[in-house]
Amino acid sequence: MQAKALNDAAAYLRGLAQLRGRNADWAERAVRESVSLTAEEALRLNVIDVVAPDVPTLLARLDGRSVNVLGQPRRLQTKGALLVEFAPDWRTKALAAIANPSLALLLMTVGIYGLVFEFMNPGAVAPGVIGAICLLLGLYALQLLPVNYAGLALIVLGLAFMGAEAFLPSFGILGLGGIAAFVAGALMLIDTDLPGYGIPPGLVGTLATASALLLFGTVRLALRTRRRPVRSGAASLIGTLCTVEQVGERRANEAWVKVEGEQTMHRLRAPSAARPCAGSKPCASSAAPACSSK
Repeated sequence: MQAKALNDAAAYLRGLAQLRGRNADWAERAVRESVSLTAEEALRLNVIDVVAPDVPTLLARLDGRSVNVLGQPRRLQTKGALLVEFAPDWRTKALAAIANPSLALLLMTVGIYGLVFEFMNPGAVAPGVIGAICLLLGLYALQLLPVNYAGLALIVLGLAFMGAEAFLPSFGILGLGGIAAFVAGALMLIDTDLPGYGIPPGLVGTLATASALLLFGTVRLALRTRRRPVRSGAASLIGTLCTVEQVGERRANEAWVKVEGEQTMHRLRAPSAARPCAGSKPCASSAAPACSSK
């Protein structure tokens, strides 16, 4: 297949050179042997027609020449022609900036992290909106670039693992695996050897370090939260001192007690040791029961 592609390119360029009256032998050598020339050598070997230092000089030297357009001869009248420059507009410049591989990787990372934070804190809105916009812009940039889809899949998988670390008790295993997958995917993301298209290793290292710090902070926060006592729910009432308001209204082991400002019915483990308190004064008995969740 490589030989066929090489022969096809050589034949195509040789045919173009013969059509334009150029040096067909050198055109074929340029394909097969990758030879190159200076401007003066190209002019001497009939590879090009004109060498000019600037555009006005080029237009002056091309004036009066005859060219073949769709089988019809056309005479060029370029001397003194008005030059009109078409500069890229702001939209083209903005899209070209987004298509930068480094910026595309940043947008992808911010986008996925924004969605993860939105899922962690439903209703925050801002992380979800920013994340969705950045993710779509990153995907748009990637479809303009020569992307290795295995690298892209590794990046998405790594970011998903790091996001899942906040929800699953993996004690850092998912996060470390996600960082490794992210780094590997970022290094192989751009599938070309052309200069200017690669992602700088420094940027990859910076993003990986930032992700590791974020992961460490998440794990540390989860461990601190795990050690804190329960603050809500039935389990938080266990061991809480309460005021007995009324005992045995319906059954001997039931009493109305006030705890955390609320009066509720509770079952007593030791009904004989409980007695109502007078007014708002605390109970004098040392046997005042602790509240149970039952």
